[in-house]
Amino acid sequence: MSALQKLQEKIEQWRVDHEAIKSENAQLKVELENASGSQSEKDSIIETLRRELEEKDAEIEKIIAQVESLLS
Repeated sequence: MSALQKLQEKIEQWRVDHEAIKSENAQLKVELENASGSQSEKDSIIETLRRELEEKDAEIEKIIAQVESLLS
């Protein structure tokens, strides 16, 4: 096997490895975007639930005030 053939094989292997790395990188980017989208969706749900909890707390406080008023 000549030095030129060895060099060509190395170059071809590097090319194949490079394509595999590019493909893996693209896949990781997609996964990262999906994770980011999923995180903002979760943040939105959490914020909605917090608002609902605050509303429920306000309703409870209102009911407690009414009960106290009736008991006075």
